[in-house]
Amino acid sequence: MYVLVLGSAAGGGFPQWNCNCTMCAGVRDGTLKARPRTQSSIAVSCNRTDWLLINASPDIRTQLNAHPLMQPGRAVRDTGVRAVMLADSQIDHTTGLLILRESRTPLELYCTDSVHEDLSTGFPVLNMLSHYCGVQRHVLACDGPATTVAGVEGLQVTAVALSSKAPPYSPHRNAPAAGDNIGLFIEDSTNGSRLFYAPGLGQFEPHLIPFCQQADCLLVDGTCWTDDEMARRGVGTRLASQMGHLAQSGPGGMIEQLARFPQARRILIHINNTNPILDENSQERAVLTEQGIEVAFDGMLLNL
Repeated sequence: MYVLVLGSAAGGGFPQWNCNCTMCAGVRDGTLKARPRTQSSIAVSCNRTDWLLINASPDIRTQLNAHPLMQPGRAVRDTGVRAVMLADSQIDHTTGLLILRESRTPLELYCTDSVHEDLSTGFPVLNMLSHYCGVQRHVLACDGPATTVAGVEGLQVTAVALSSKAPPYSPHRNAPAAGDNIGLFIEDSTNGSRLFYAPGLGQFEPHLIPFCQQADCLLVDGTCWTDDEMARRGVGTRLASQMGHLAQSGPGGMIEQLARFPQARRILIHINNTNPILDENSQERAVLTEQGIEVAFDGMLLNL
């Protein structure tokens, strides 16, 4: 299984366009040893030609153009993207669908019923696409049987419900549903490799443990280092936990939780612009390195 990290930052990217926190200012002026990052999205393939795009960020055009693997060039109009799968209906994971409107055929789109409702009502991206390429929607049922992916031979995907809250524009914002936010357990039937991808992982619920134990790679939420990171950086007051993210440090944090799965390669993705782990010389990054935890970057290619 090949996993290409197209974007590794949380919403807003790094640096964020209107942010002058220590991290964003430092990467702009070159005083910080850190890589700029676009908003989180990955692509998965068994043959490096046919790819499942997971989450379509607002940066998708830049991301696809940056990686030759995503453009096989077999015809005048071509793409390596054979299907799109969504983990949630958040703006930073779905706005890129509009950029894909030039597709010559309807987009093969995999999403839960909750996400489909949001993208047909509160944020009607799918209605807008009906005037362009349109979509061929496939249902992702939480905790149901594994789903095969049209055009991407060898992949099987199991959708796993994560505790979360729908976006502010969702008609069921105050009535959380099982499909608002999902993790994806992805298996390559050609070699047996397994990936668990969960960029919006807020807690390790009991039903997630068997998937994490089976995975060869855990590519999971790396949003914030501390729960109160936004306040520490002077850019907000909301806690990471209030936004549905598990902080890396502290008792019960991501570092402690990932230590339970030593069999897996452990990588953080969806990293907020305020997170000190983006600074490659920081003490926080050194802690991750000591624990054997990696930090995803744009262009990272995993061969599982």
